[in-house]
Amino acid sequence: MQLDLNLLTALDALLEEGSVAGAAARLHVTAPAMSRSLGRIRKATGDQILVRTGRSMVPTTRALAMRAQVHTLVQQAHQLLSTQQELDLAALDRVFTVRWHDALTAASGTALITAVHRQAPGVRLRLSAEPGTDDTELRRGEVDLESSSATPTLPDVRHRLVGTDRLVVAVRPGHPLTEGPLSIERYAAGEHLTVSRRGSLRDPIDDALITRGLERRVAAAGPTAAFALQLALDTDLVVTLPDAVTRTARERLGLATLRLPLPLPGVPLYLLWHQRYDDDRAHSWLRDVATETIRTLFTPPTAESDRPVRPPGPADGAPASGCPR
Repeated sequence: MQLDLNLLTALDALLEEGSVAGAAARLHVTAPAMSRSLGRIRKATGDQILVRTGRSMVPTTRALAMRAQVHTLVQQAHQLLSTQQELDLAALDRVFTVRWHDALTAASGTALITAVHRQAPGVRLRLSAEPGTDDTELRRGEVDLESSSATPTLPDVRHRLVGTDRLVVAVRPGHPLTEGPLSIERYAAGEHLTVSRRGSLRDPIDDALITRGLERRVAAAGPTAAFALQLALDTDLVVTLPDAVTRTARERLGLATLRLPLPLPGVPLYLLWHQRYDDDRAHSWLRDVATETIRTLFTPPTAESDRPVRPPGPADGAPASGCPR
C-alpha cells in the first residue's frame, strides 16, 4: 500500500484544529483541498476521523487515540528534514572518537572531557591512540576528530588550523647543555632522541642542520612524547619537542627547557574531520569545544634566553601544535 506522507501533516492539522476550515487555514490551503485530504485520510484509515455534531466536528475515538502519536511523528519528520535543527546538548546521547597524538591528549584531554561532560552529560568520548601508519579511519567514519601537523591530502577531509607551536629543547637538570649559552654546534654535538610513531631516526631538524654543514647523532627513537621526556630525564639524551603541548609534562618531570638554536618554521596544529560531518550540529559543537580547549594552551611567547629554564607555568607559554612524526 502506497501512503502519501503529506496526509500525516493534514491529519495533524485536522486533529489540532478540529475543523476542515481551521486546518486549511493552518496549512495555507483551500478548504476544498483540505476536505479532499480528509476524504483520503478516511479511506486510508477506515475511520471517519472527524464527525459532525451539530454545527461543529469532533474527533472519533480512534482519532483521539492517535492524535498524540500523529503529532509526534509530524514533529520528528520536520526535525529530521530541517536544515536548522536545534541542538539539545542536555539530551544529546552520542559517542565520539577523538584521535590526537599523545602529547596533545595529555595536555588537553582532561579539559576536553570536562568541558564535554559539563555541557552534554550524555556524550561519551573515546580517546584513541594514533596508529603507526596513516589510514583512512576518518573516511570510514571510525574516527570523528583527528589532530595533525599537516593539512590533509584527501579532498573530502576538512581541516581547521588551531595554532602554531615552536620547538624547544628538553634535557635533564644539570645536563652539560645547560652550562652556558646553547650554540647550534653544541646542540648538534649532543646525543639526540626523536619522537616518531613509525620509529624514524630522522626528522626535519636533521635536514636543517645539514644545510648548515652540521650533523647530529640520533641514538634512539621513541613512540610518544611521554616516553621521550622520561628518557631525557633518566639519561643525557636531548629531545626536541613542541613547546606548549609538552609544557605540563616537562614541568611535572622537572626537565630543563632550552631555546632551540636553529631557526625553524613553526609547527602547525590542525583538527581534521570528514566532510560528512560539515552540517552535523553535534559534531560542529564538538569541533568548537575542542578548538576552544586546545587554544587555552596558546599565549603570546615570553622572551627567551639561552639560559636553561624550568618549564613555564600555565600563565606563560607559546602556541601549541602536534608532535613531529
